[in-house]
Amino acid sequence: MSLKQFAETLPGYAKDLRLNLGSILSDQLMGEERKLAILLACAHGSGHRPLVAAAEAEIEGKLSEEVANAARGAAAVMAMNNVYYRFVHLTSNPEYGTKPARLRMNFIASHGIAKDDFELMSLAVSAMNGCGMCIDSHERVLLEHGVKSDVIQSAVRIAAVMKAIATVDATL
Repeated sequence: MSLKQFAETLPGYAKDLRLNLGSILSDQLMGEERKLAILLACAHGSGHRPLVAAAEAEIEGKLSEEVANAARGAAAVMAMNNVYYRFVHLTSNPEYGTKPARLRMNFIASHGIAKDDFELMSLAVSAMNGCGMCIDSHERVLLEHGVKSDVIQSAVRIAAVMKAIATVDATL
């Protein structure tokens, strides 16, 4: 089942989500590979199995295994980092910001794709997870790599819609 077909199963009150997903799928602001990789990362980042299955079906034959694995890896590493760094950012004790994380993050250096693509996936998942510290960090790197704010905003729109679809479907 494709993402569009999956969204069609949502109830009437979620019509805006279906329309927004349709707009995202037809949007040409970023390349198709980049968009599909962000969709896949956000599906995995949602932790909602049916949405993951639909995203995996959507990218079948459209993304290389290297790009697909980078998207999955971005979701996996951000699931960990977003919790840890959100804590560091939100706690009133500044001591935690001076301590090393002591978390393995080797995948960040060995994902095998363009840095800006991986950072865009990581930003989108971080936005879904609400980690301001990670959002700032990824956005800064993206801007340093010349990624335009419209592309960054588009990645966050993808994250918002995918998170909403996962949330609605999980309540059915």
